[in-house]
Order: sequence, then structure tokens, then C-alpha cells
Amino acid sequence: MARAFSEIAFTAGVRAFQTRMGSRQNYAALDHTDERGDTLGASEARFIAARDGFYQASVGENGWPYVQFRGGPAGFLRVLDQRTIAYADFRGNVQYISAGNIAADGRVALILINYAKRSRLKIWGRATLVDEADDPALIARLEDGNYRARVERAVLISVEAFDWNCPQHITPRFSEAEIGQRLQAQHAEIAQLQQQLAQRERDQPVPAKHGETLPLALGNGPLALVVSGIRQLTPRVRAYELRAPDGVDLPKVGAGAHLDVPLRLPGRGQETRRYSISSNPARRDAFEIAVLREDAGSGGSLAIHASWQLGLQLFCQLPGNDFAVHDEQRPAVLIAGGIGITPIKAMALQLQARKNPFALHYAGRSASEMAYRDRLERQFGAQLRTYAGDRGQRLDVPGVFAAAPTDALFYVCGPARLLDTARDAAATHGIAADRLRFERFHVPARPDDRPVQVVLRGSGRTLAVAAGQSILDAVQAAGIAAAAGCRSGNCGSCAVKVLAGTPDHRDSALSDRQRDSAGLMCICVSRAKSETLTLDL
Repeated sequence: MARAFSEIAFTAGVRAFQTRMGSRQNYAALDHTDERGDTLGASEARFIAARDGFYQASVGENGWPYVQFRGGPAGFLRVLDQRTIAYADFRGNVQYISAGNIAADGRVALILINYAKRSRLKIWGRATLVDEADDPALIARLEDGNYRARVERAVLISVEAFDWNCPQHITPRFSEAEIGQRLQAQHAEIAQLQQQLAQRERDQPVPAKHGETLPLALGNGPLALVVSGIRQLTPRVRAYELRAPDGVDLPKVGAGAHLDVPLRLPGRGQETRRYSISSNPARRDAFEIAVLREDAGSGGSLAIHASWQLGLQLFCQLPGNDFAVHDEQRPAVLIAGGIGITPIKAMALQLQARKNPFALHYAGRSASEMAYRDRLERQFGAQLRTYAGDRGQRLDVPGVFAAAPTDALFYVCGPARLLDTARDAAATHGIAADRLRFERFHVPARPDDRPVQVVLRGSGRTLAVAAGQSILDAVQAAGIAAAAGCRSGNCGSCAVKVLAGTPDHRDSALSDRQRDSAGLMCICVSRAKSETLTLDL
């Protein structure tokens, strides 16, 4: 039994030339082999699944061959079974040469190459074109929801033969992702050296304007960033652009992502604060965060406004995301109040890029205090509605919910009152809880809050927490290490076990099981119904 490859490729003319050149005997064994070579195995399937492109030859009616490169996301050429492969035919330059050739003569030859490992696979087959109307299930199987290209049809290929080619003359080439993997060790070493340098410089302040002193670097996280730009968005909101010191791409993030940034508070040392990444998620060169100066806050925003200058180096934790936008085509309703626009802005940009239907509602106390307002009006046009309090404009949250598409998902970020109103509106209109997603950026003290005594069992300390003070701030002010993240009850990083007393839960991170069975509470926002709480700290 001969290999299928030999029957197709070794024509009489080819065999004659092999004989002339003295190589015929090298390939004679292929005419008598146990392996037919027309059924794809596991190694071929793995190789095909890893490729993001291949070269395809087809035959025109005039006998001329035509070679075209077909590209897409890795694995877009699918192995359907051992004798069948297929790919989604993305819209290109509309010459339709390959499609026309296949429609007339289905014979094709494919070459798939792994340049990094210098290996290649050749496949011969008979191709047919399949329109969506004829087989919608096949089209759906070949589509990639993360690759935004129009699929015009499917190309279904019945495998006739395949052959692994030798690596001679393949020049090694590496994709951006492959280079990134190879450089990971070097980047890690550079980051470690930068941290060591920063550690030496951290306690060597340098002169700054108006006689104060500023650190050269802050933080001890794995992500090195430098303040590369500062813009005043409103009288109280300042945007900070953050880039990698060596100019490499930053970690990929999705809309709703956040960054925990370091800062130094007078008399308390270094702490972190969490800010949403407001820049376009498609950007890899820089992150942007917007910081509202809160004069009556915990001091973090004041410290950033006062001390962050161009060139300041920050060692941050890697970005996280507790407020991710959905990855399907369902419509979205985005609602932002005040500085809550920061994650919502990124969501709108991501939805717009993938052509998801959405509406954005943005409310603020005054037009001058609404960060990014002018830019959003230019970017989103009729998809944006703004409501400035000083102009007598009011956001009708129940009305927004009533007018929304029946399958819409709702994303809300802003003050507690806005979130409470959104919850009530969702309940009134029968909107399921999993369709309402929210993130709050600030949890104000309540007028009826009272002081509470907190006993820290592990530390042997008892703290008096003032009515306007969070338990987390009191613990950290006492010099006791306590984990912290968003400081708004969104992430659960500060959750600790309650050993005695009755907590007053005000977070949105913990489940009922975590509160009741595990006995946890988020000390950044939650307080106590009892006069005393005993915590496992």
C-alpha cells in the first residue's frame, strides 16, 4: 500500500526527475508502507490547533495555481474529524480568487508552518464552500466570538493526504506572544532589580516644590509603573497616566478592571488605594486612573494629589477585575454617578469596539464636575445621556430600567444612593439579580453610626473606633497589619472572621454563606450592631 502523499505528489514527471537526480531510491519506500497517511492523528491535530495562519493553493480553470495566506485567531482551522478540517472564510479584499477556484475545482494544498520550532505540515484535500443558510451549525462551530471579523462562508476540506516536511531552510521567526514568553525571565529579573533599587531610594527623599519632600518610588508590588502624564479633568478630579518604565506593553485588562496603587500617608507610612482603570481596554501602552480629591475622605486621594508627580515610580499589584463586562452580544445599560464614570467609560469603549448595543447614562452634581463629559459626548453621541444637577437635569433611574431592552444587562457605579435606587428599580420591574451588576466607589458614614469597641483576639489589642471611622482605618492606624483592597466593600480582600458580637454587613462582596456560616465581615465598610466586636486579627 502506497502513501496517499506519494500517489498525489509523485507524478510520472516527478519520479523521472527524482531518478535523474538520484533521489528516487530515497522515496521508493513510500510506495510500500503500512501507513496510508490520509488520517490525521493526535500530533497533527495539536499542530493544526496551534496555528494562526496557513498557505493555501488552489487551481484555476486555466490551470494556473493560486496561493493565498489565510490568517485568523490560533486554532481557526479546525479538525472536525480524522478526515475533515474546516475554517471560517473571513471577508477579505473581495477578489474571491480562492473561492472561485474552489467552486470550480475543489483540489487544494495547505502548508502550515511553526517558524519558532522550524516544523511544517502539508495537507492535500478536496474543498467545498458551505454557506450559512445551508449549514448554520457548522458556521457557528467555526466562529470565534473574540475575533471581530465577518464570516462569509465555511470552507470544508476532506483530507486526501498529509506529510510532515523537513525543517531545512525555515528561518526561525517568533510572534509577539512567543517573544514575550521568552522574555518573562528577563522581565522578572529587571523588576526584581528595580525593586531593590527602589528599596534603597525609598528612604532617601528628594526636594520637591514648596519645600516638601517626595519619595522616588512607592510600593512593593510586581508591576513597575511610572507616572508619565497628569491632566486636570475637573476642579477636583485629576487623571494620571501610568506606563512601564521600559516602555513594554502593560498586562492586558478588560473593562471594569482596577489597579491597587501605593501612596504614603503622613504618620501612617505606605498604604494602597484601589482605582478603576478608565482608559480604553484595547490600549497596552498605558493605564489611566482618575482620582477625585476627597477633602473629608480617608486621606488617600489627598496624598495622591499632593505627592504624585511626573517620573514617580510605582510598584503596584497586578490589575484585577471584580466588575467585568459580559462577553456576549446582549445589550447593556450603563449608569454612572459622579466619579463612578471611570469603569463605566471603559465599558462603553469596549462595547462600542465590538458593536454591542448599549446606552450610557451619566449623572453629576454639576456639568463642571463631570469628568470626561466632553470626550464622552464626542465618542458616543446619541448613545450617551448626561444629567447635570446644576442645570436642573435629573436621572430617572426607574424610567431607565422601564425603557431598557428586555434582555439587557445593567451596570451601575456611583454613590450608595444611586445603587440603592437601581436595586429598587430592578425589583420593581422584575429584573433578575444576575442582570444587575454594580460597583460603588465610596460608602459614606451614616448619621446613626455610633462608636464601637473592637477587640483584636490575635493582637491582644482593644480599639475604640469612632463613629466616622472605618474599622479598617482604625486597625491600620494602630499599626496592625490588615489586608485591604477596594475599601468600598466590593472585593472582600479585608474580610476577617468575627469571633463575638453582631456585625452590621454593608459590603457587596460576601455571600450569605460567607457571612453566616464562615462568620466573615468586611471591615472596610461594615460596622457593628452590638457595642463590641471581637475579630480574629
